[in-house]
Amino acid sequence: MGATFATWLLVWSWISGGQGRGQEPKPAGPPMRFEFTEVHMASPFQIVLYSTDATAARRASRAAFDRIEVLNKALSDYDPESEISRLSASAGKGPIRVGRDLFDVLERSKRISERSGGMFDATIAPVGRLWRRARRARKLPDPALIANARKLVGSDKMILDPAQHTVELKLPGMKLDVGGVAKGYAAQAALDVLREQGIRRALVGGAGDIVTSDPPPGTDGWRVAIAPVDPRLPYRPPILLLKNAAVSTAGDAERFVEIDGRRYSHIVNPKTGMGHEDRASVTVVAPDGGTADALETTAYLLGPERGLKLVDDTPGCAALYQRVTPEGVRTFESSRFKLVPKADARDARPPAASSRP
Repeated sequence: MGATFATWLLVWSWISGGQGRGQEPKPAGPPMRFEFTEVHMASPFQIVLYSTDATAARRASRAAFDRIEVLNKALSDYDPESEISRLSASAGKGPIRVGRDLFDVLERSKRISERSGGMFDATIAPVGRLWRRARRARKLPDPALIANARKLVGSDKMILDPAQHTVELKLPGMKLDVGGVAKGYAAQAALDVLREQGIRRALVGGAGDIVTSDPPPGTDGWRVAIAPVDPRLPYRPPILLLKNAAVSTAGDAERFVEIDGRRYSHIVNPKTGMGHEDRASVTVVAPDGGTADALETTAYLLGPERGLKLVDDTPGCAALYQRVTPEGVRTFESSRFKLVPKADARDARPPAASSRP
């Protein structure tokens, strides 16, 4: 009887992981830093997170990257089989029922289009595709082609029905491009997955669109650098300390084309059909990635006065506008930008990520 009882105790101790009566559970140890990178939406997406469990960290990052890939299949206008491409192909054929993600992105896009007087527009694709070819050929699009393409642009021609989750593109030939919001939206969705997986301290970045949750252990926030509008000039933007917030930057520092001595940004003005020519960048801090991404594009096109007013009119948002002038870099700040926490300028530690155009 005694031997049997002793054997039972030994088996129970093994099953319970040595945590029987009178034994304290072993401490999990301090959180460890993990980094993961994969290419999605034609850009590297980075995940930095803290966890006490390497297996849990890998599992969570895999789920987050899978969520980004799901969104890419819905939102990429480069993929002819994506949901948004199939919707564009149905233009002029009546309402089409779409998935939750695509409808949400188009609803956000239409809302900011209305708030900006049409300066942000998901229906820009007919003009945008002319400029994609122009950048490859280094030749301006034919003005007649731009004029015809502009007739297909306008969020008023995109009818959304929230009750039925349908989208109708009124004119044949209309096409959609949500590149101005997709990466920030995807980064936010990935961070939300990490939270669902129990990861509370994380940063997700894709092509300069960065979202954060709780800060790294023992810190006040994630150190995020803002790219200078022109690295050849002496002005250096501050390093931000972010937690549970997003940041995104738009500009022409990396994606532009020079034609006949003029520099055109990859961001196209829906009102003129021309690539934006202002040597500038706009960085927006917002509560979520989709808002930050859409606002930076819109503020960049609107210019510092109207653009920063739009940011000020958006709850929880702040912005820094950098513009290259003959006298150097001139900066403009929204009313709340001074409230965004900044890193000590004497702290030489490298940032966790960089928000860049």
